[in-house]
Amino acid sequence: MTINEVKAKLETTSHPIAKSLHQGPSFKVLILGFKKGMILKEHKTHKKSKLTVLEGFVVYKEESRIVELAQYEEIEIPIEITHSVEALEASLCLLTQG
Repeated sequence: MTINEVKAKLETTSHPIAKSLHQGPSFKVLILGFKKGMILKEHKTHKKSKLTVLEGFVVYKEESRIVELAQYEEIEIPIEITHSVEALEASLCLLTQG
């Protein structure tokens, strides 16, 4: 069970956990786990992506916008735009790419 594995790893780490849930030739689905206060550092995506919050509350930040996302809320992540994600509480997110 991938989600339970991510939650278990969060108990002993100081950084966000990412694990593949499903992938194919043109897509990837990742589970992202955060403890409160963890930050997924600034980075860029090279594929069309969407972040969906399954549990918790996160802040998505990019060059010119900041969006708070609660459970079941989602955001499209633009290609080649620097962005980061910060967990304001323990959170579990789904990242779909492709």
